[in-house]
Amino acid sequence: MADIERSEQIDGVRIVTPAVHGDERGCFVETYRRQWFPEGREMVQSNRADRTAGCIVGLHYHLHQADYWYVPMGRARVVLHDLREGSHTDGATLTLDLGAGLGPDGSHDHRGVFIPPGVAHGFASLTDMTITYLVDGYYNPADELGVAWDDPAIGADWGVTDPVLSERDRTNPHRADLDAGRRPHRALRP
Repeated sequence: MADIERSEQIDGVRIVTPAVHGDERGCFVETYRRQWFPEGREMVQSNRADRTAGCIVGLHYHLHQADYWYVPMGRARVVLHDLREGSHTDGATLTLDLGAGLGPDGSHDHRGVFIPPGVAHGFASLTDMTITYLVDGYYNPADELGVAWDDPAIGADWGVTDPVLSERDRTNPHRADLDAGRRPHRALRP
């Protein structure tokens, strides 16, 4: 069974440490179960992204969509930042590394992370890597929002120098410049 930890830094974020079953053939890991997140909705779409070392993706956020991230190959630095007005953790930033070589014995760290709506999220590829993410809403361009990855008010340590970024991520506004319609509120979803 998995160990589900509530983040102390950001309300609603859950960090999952699943049971890993292995032998000389390799390992088996149950990476996601709906019952782990009773406050969440059913995940309806699965996505996969492969990134080369040195890329930064984000910071992105949604007003209505939750994500569940898992890194099956390589190593990622995940950065989360609470943008939700009315949240008692509004303005908090959480950084965690997921993936290869991070387990207690140098093995793969199989933790996953549940990200509620209104929490900005991004990752840096510390090595060539693959990330999978489940979402509880189908792709909706109107709910694809962003905030500057390098905003000093967020203070993220991405762990890479001279990052490779998309045009979208290079031009996202700073937190202080988000207009009222693009700023999430704690009351949008439980």
